[in-house]
Amino acid sequence: MLIEEIIKRQLFPCFFGSALKMEGIDTFLNEFTSYIKEKEYSEDFGARVFKISHDKQGNRLTHLKITGGTLKTKAHIGKDEKVDQIRIYSGNKYQLVNEVKAGDICVIKGFKNIMAGQGLGIEEEIIQPVLSPYMDYRIILPEDHDWHQTLEKLSLLAQEDPQLHINYNNHTQEIHVQLMGAIQIEVLKNLINERFGLNVSFDHGKIIYKETILEAVEGVGHFEPLRHYAEVHLLLEPGKPGSGLEYEVNCKDEILSSSYQRLILTHLKEKEHLGVLTGSAITDMKITLISGKAHLKHTEGGDFREATYRAVRQGLKSTKSILLEPYFDFTLELPVEFLSKAIYDIEAMKGSFVMPDIHREVVSITGSAPVSRMQNYQSEVINYTKGKGRLICQVAGYHPCQDEDEVIKQINYDSETDKDNPTGSVFCSHGAGYNVKWNEVEDHMHIPLQLKKTSRIEEKYQQTTKFDDADKELEEIFTKTYGPVKNRNFMKETPRKLLNEPVYKHIPECYLIDGYNVIHSWPDLKELAKDNLDAARSRLIDIMCNYQGYKKCILILVFDAYKVKDNLGSSYKYHNIYIVYTKEAQTADMYIERTTHELASKYSITVATSDALEQLIVLGQGAKRISSRELRLEIEYLDKEKLAEFKRRQPKGYNYLLQDLKKYHKE
Repeated sequence: MLIEEIIKRQLFPCFFGSALKMEGIDTFLNEFTSYIKEKEYSEDFGARVFKISHDKQGNRLTHLKITGGTLKTKAHIGKDEKVDQIRIYSGNKYQLVNEVKAGDICVIKGFKNIMAGQGLGIEEEIIQPVLSPYMDYRIILPEDHDWHQTLEKLSLLAQEDPQLHINYNNHTQEIHVQLMGAIQIEVLKNLINERFGLNVSFDHGKIIYKETILEAVEGVGHFEPLRHYAEVHLLLEPGKPGSGLEYEVNCKDEILSSSYQRLILTHLKEKEHLGVLTGSAITDMKITLISGKAHLKHTEGGDFREATYRAVRQGLKSTKSILLEPYFDFTLELPVEFLSKAIYDIEAMKGSFVMPDIHREVVSITGSAPVSRMQNYQSEVINYTKGKGRLICQVAGYHPCQDEDEVIKQINYDSETDKDNPTGSVFCSHGAGYNVKWNEVEDHMHIPLQLKKTSRIEEKYQQTTKFDDADKELEEIFTKTYGPVKNRNFMKETPRKLLNEPVYKHIPECYLIDGYNVIHSWPDLKELAKDNLDAARSRLIDIMCNYQGYKKCILILVFDAYKVKDNLGSSYKYHNIYIVYTKEAQTADMYIERTTHELASKYSITVATSDALEQLIVLGQGAKRISSRELRLEIEYLDKEKLAEFKRRQPKGYNYLLQDLKKYHKE
């Protein structure tokens, strides 16, 4: 039984001893031979590559374990790979052998393109790295150093480590590397110095963004200069978050031969395709070949490469894209007295978190936040907790970017001027090729569209939550206070079809504002409240009236009156908003929590407060939460926007007194 459990990796024996003192060695060897069963291997050849290295002569060495059959020298793997030597290493020394069998670990000299993680023979699948880098750094070379030679040397390191992505920018003539952070930078600097004697440095780095699409679309690529011809139609569909890129073929051989279909799939997989928002790599997408066309005489292999690339880009330009950024899943442990500071920081970083677990004097907060805002937060935690706090982060994949417009503006990428990744196509007329813009390709293409365009937004990036129906008693109270509530069904999901229908139905918005929390959070109102609380309250009421006019929502402004003895509470409508004073022993938090819970299925509720615990509670009830500071910023933005809109609508020119007097006099 123990042997079987060890084979299944359900049981892991542990031995104690000291090789230096010769203690426990015999026991270990005896038990090892007793409980270890030799693995049975397949007779068919298979191997798994686990490492790439180079010897002192610069020969490329492929380290692998044989998992089935045998491998001999001069054997051919695939079409282009040949076994020149088989080495069995012991430390830095090795011996040459002519054959290795299943279970052996060896080094092959002669392989040119086989990479680490790749499977050979019966081991067909490729093991992908568990983590992917989220930072891009520019390598700063010493003065008067040839970047061509440096790029060749760094390419050797990239072959040895699949997670080390080395890129060269032809326009800026800069070498970039994608890494996980400061620790990898130090390791890479030392490795470059030891291997090549170069003292390089790195810039501060930038976040690696990615792009995906929200709507399915058919992309068309055409490449037809003189004596060339190819047209490709691709269906681009949104995929699940974290799914990467998937490729399929849904095209009959009668339309396009299978050889050309395989060629198009090869071209799709051979390159990192860039999005049209920031030029970042695309992800979370399914690309299906649905049609294509070749010419018996003029089509060459490279034609389909150009048509395929252009079809992807034309499809991206024709649909709605979204920018993604990397996120951290974090656990923050710190003394309980720093809880409010931590929650404020997480909110400022636009992160989300769950109710903290308090163990005596230590609190543990778990959640997620954008890498761009949290990557340097560890040092801040150490500073304000005086070394008592601890932050543990783990990359949690890519999610929609919080500051998409700002990032796009900062990167300033123009897809139309990217000559390496064109969005248009090339057609031929009267023996000469001419370029056609992406939005005019459908007017020139030779194959009709295979499906209608869709405007359906994928539900994967729309976060919604369903709740039980409201309690009848509280609903009656709400109806009596604020008017009848029309019975609307909550947002229903549309089946995944190519329809021109929105996924969700509109539901009315309801804003709940914690009045006194806002007053004490806004500096000007806080200062006014010191002298006259009624004046600050009146000022806030007027501001909320204007805000409701912008938002066109139900707005309820709640004030605490729980300390007033024998107070039964009151509510009334003031202009276009509702004002509520809570009853005795009922705080504004209690009123907001209960209202949020009971009416979440009827309204899209947003709660404005800077009370951290209150935010956590209403978030758990399905409401959106906005801090008092964010509410102020939104109001200021809307004031400026509406003022600018008012000025734009004013008639041009000036009206002067009596300017039309002569006109009226003649009449």
